[in-house]
Amino acid sequence: MIRTAHERIGTLFSLAELEARRGPGPLPSRYVQLARRIGMRYNVRIAAELREFYCRDCSTYWVEGRTVRTRLRGDRRVRTCLACGATRRTRIAPHPSFEPIEDPSLRPRGSPGEPVLVGEDEEMPDAGEGEDE
Repeated sequence: MIRTAHERIGTLFSLAELEARRGPGPLPSRYVQLARRIGMRYNVRIAAELREFYCRDCSTYWVEGRTVRTRLRGDRRVRTCLACGATRRTRIAPHPSFEPIEDPSLRPRGSPGEPVLVGEDEEMPDAGEGEDE
């Protein structure tokens, strides 16, 4: 039963996408309502990738620019349903290429704001490689 419910939900969302591509109309939102009702009846979660396509308040199938407005605000994506005005804020994960590289040789010694003093007992790191004293 659960597998059948997942299949029906997936089918309804694909039908909603096809109808939304054809043009505006009530069918895509009706397909979303049916899919949500099947999910509630069989206690089945709608897949995370499908949850991004509809309004949780009014079950409107979201088509960018026609039924939903998306704005990027800092590290968040704010989606506003144009049918009911509900907003959904989701966090945007930072891109992996923009993460800082942690290099221990570049990390300052001591606590922040504390000056680092090099005494006679401490050696400065050698700039040359492979030299022995």
